[in-house]
Parts: sequence; C-alpha cells; structure tokens
Amino acid sequence: MNRTVSVIGLGYVGLPVAVAFGKKKRTIGFDLNTSRIQQLQKGFDKNNEITEQELKGSDILFTSNPSDLKKADFHIVAVPTPVDKAHVPDLKFLISASETVGKILKKSDIVVYESTVYPGATEETCLPILESLSGLKGGQDFWIGYSPERINPGDPQHPFTKIKKVVSGQDERSLKIIAETYASVVEAGVYPAKSIKVAEAAKVIENTQRDLNIALMNELSLLFKKLNIDTNDVLDAASTKWNFLKFTPGLVGGHCIGVDPYYLTFCAEKAGLHPQVILAGRRINDGMSAYVAQSIVKELIKKGNAISKQTVTVLGLTFKENIPDLRNSKVADVINELRSYSIDVQIHDPHADPRDAVEEYGFELTSWEKLKPAQAVVCAVAHNEYKQKSTQDLLKLLDPESKLIFDIKSVLNLRDLTQSGARVWRL
Repeated sequence: MNRTVSVIGLGYVGLPVAVAFGKKKRTIGFDLNTSRIQQLQKGFDKNNEITEQELKGSDILFTSNPSDLKKADFHIVAVPTPVDKAHVPDLKFLISASETVGKILKKSDIVVYESTVYPGATEETCLPILESLSGLKGGQDFWIGYSPERINPGDPQHPFTKIKKVVSGQDERSLKIIAETYASVVEAGVYPAKSIKVAEAAKVIENTQRDLNIALMNELSLLFKKLNIDTNDVLDAASTKWNFLKFTPGLVGGHCIGVDPYYLTFCAEKAGLHPQVILAGRRINDGMSAYVAQSIVKELIKKGNAISKQTVTVLGLTFKENIPDLRNSKVADVINELRSYSIDVQIHDPHADPRDAVEEYGFELTSWEKLKPAQAVVCAVAHNEYKQKSTQDLLKLLDPESKLIFDIKSVLNLRDLTQSGARVWRL
C-alpha cells in the first residue's frame, strides 16, 4: 500500500477503518469532536468497539486540525448521514466533511466516501464542493470513489476486516487504486462495483431489504395478537422449512435500518416514482413504538388501577443490544408515549452513558439497585445482562401484586416466568 490514509469521522464506522489501516502504517484520524480525539489519544473508545490495546497498537495521528489531513493522499469520509424530522436526507455532515477535505486537497489525491447516501449524491453533491474549494478538477487532478460501510456495531463476529468491501471509482485507474488500498487491510477481499452509483445503491438496498423483512414480521405479530397466537411459536414452526428466512418482530431504530430506506425513497421521489412497498414497511416499523406503549397501557388498565398512579420500569434504552449507541432509539418513543399517560417511567440501561441519555432525550437513568417496585417491567433491549438475570431477579422489580412483564424481543425465559405466576406479553 503506497497511499497514506486519512479517515474523516471517527465514530462507529470511521474508527475501525482507521485502526485497520493504522496497524499497517501511519494513518491520520480526524474528527471535529475534540473530546473524542482526547479520549482516543488516551486509548479509550467510549463506543466500546475498539479496545485500548488495539488503539495503542495502531499508528494513528488522532487530530482535530484539518491541516494534518495534508499528510495523507487517500481520504476516507465516514460521517453520519441522518434524516430530518420529515424523513428527508440531511447531508450537512457530509457537506461539511467535503468542505474540510476540499480545502486541503492536492493533485493526485483520492477521496472515498463511506457514508450512506442515495445514488448520485457523491458525484452530484460532494464532487462539486471538492472541486470548488480545491480549484482542482475531479477525474483529472484528483479522483473520488464510494465504498459503502458495512459495520455492525456490537458484532465481534463481523469486524471491518472480515466483511467483503464493495468499492467503486471514477474510472478504471482510480478503481484499481481504491481496490488495492482497501484490499491491503480487508481480509475478506473487495468487490469492484460497476460504478459509484451502483455502489451507493447497493448500500441503501441492503438495509431496506432488512427493514421490509422486519416490517412483515411486525405486521404478522399484529395479526397473530388478534388471533391469540404466539408469533415466536409460529416462526419456530415455519423455520423448519429449509428456505424460510427467520426475521423477528421488534422496534427498528438506529442509524442504518431505520434511516437508510428514506434515502432510497427520497431518490425515488426525485425520479418521479412513488415507492409504495418501501414506505409501507417504514410506516409499519415506525408505528411499533406507539403500538407497544398502548399495549402496555391496555394491560395496566385491566388491573383496575388509575393509570396516572402506575410505575413502569423500562430495561434498555439503546437502539440495539450490547452497545451504548442511543441514536434514533425507538425505545425513547415508547417511554414518551407512556409518559403522555402520566405514567411514572424509570429507565435502566447498563450500556448507555447517563450523560448521553440526558443530552439526547432528557432521560435520567436509574441504577438496578435503586429501581423501585413497578406495576410492569418492559424488557425493551436484549442486552446480555437482562438475558442472564434469573426469574427471581426480574420478579423483584415488580410490585408484589403485579407480575406483568413485556418481553419485546422475546429473550426472557417464558416458561420460568409463567410458572412463577408472571403474565408475559411478547410481540
């Protein structure tokens, strides 16, 4: 590998990329968040994705100084690409990163984007910014490419180096350099896409496909509830067929599955196509938080007590299990819905940073020891810590007269709980 790599954006996606290259040679790790840079310099990753040993074993210059990016000639942009409240793609971080890179861009540099975008965004939005601020011509003085990130936070079985990397470039020469550069660290190999747009489209359909499969399971769970059938029993039976894909119902949040489909629908609307199936799936998944909260309220009402005097304990706030990431957590929507009924909600999460919970949602976290007896317990996130709790540990969280447990991800011991007199509600 002859190129010196810089990584712009050191979050869940960028940091593993920087570490992989840093194990090979000097790499520049850039982030505007100075506190993040200081933590990484000390060998601490608050996301718990990279260990102190891995950080100290990588030759990375962690910096917030854009001038340091001049030391590199292969720039990888890995910044967030969320959607706004209207579900419209928000490219402000991508635009800002492009401006930062454009100001230090040199002849023969290569810029590769990993952030999720709709097909065409890299060439239509990012390239003009790079050209304008550098005074250079893309495809002539410098080159761009796109290589969609496939990082799965909290999944040690599929780290950056073990996932095949889709790569693309402006032309054959740039594609060859991009492929060789990534291949030098990605053990699983690379797949050269036919074009930048193809690579962009591949990324958004990966998560859109998963979103739609989960939406189908969620809609089936709504149906089976009305038919008084346990969804998990149905899935277990259907899974005995060799080609059945076992997806499970649940809350769909986070910064990928709950967001990426909107990039595709935005692109479709621009092209004059109304994407009915994709949007239908999004509506189903976005509505599950309200459904869960209202189901909790209905079960509490059956107890005969005034709703405003009820206490509900919610176990888990992050958007998925065993990680501290709170972005776009649908559990937060469940909590807000419950509180709209004047229900007292106490929240516990062993992975979430209490300061982040306050900053992101205004929620105070409660330690396990300080949880007061509640009329209902909601296991909202399948953290290992909750799966390892005994039935008695869980029952101690409940008021003696109430044994109502909501197991959203169906990870608790149903048999032991029901034998102990608990009433368990599952999607």
